[in-house]
Amino acid sequence: MYTVKRNKQVKKNIEKIPLSIQKKFFFLINDLERLGPIRTEWQNFSSLGENEYHCHLSHKWVACWRCEKNSIIIEVYYAGSRENAPY
Repeated sequence: MYTVKRNKQVKKNIEKIPLSIQKKFFFLINDLERLGPIRTEWQNFSSLGENEYHCHLSHKWVACWRCEKNSIIIEVYYAGSRENAPY
């Protein structure tokens, strides 16, 4: 079991996105907690670098997270539009 943390900006952004995408985001959080940071079954999942990952919640919306090796803490550092994603 992993612990998933979201920063203040992620919490703020999630409130602004459509409800259907919010639901997908919370499904992703649940998967991260249960199964860990490597979520290849999610749309367009890929590594962004060492210990950083992202996936698409829909064509327009993405989530990004990081997890240090041998850690059970996953930090979701971005959730929002693809246009503003930090990659």
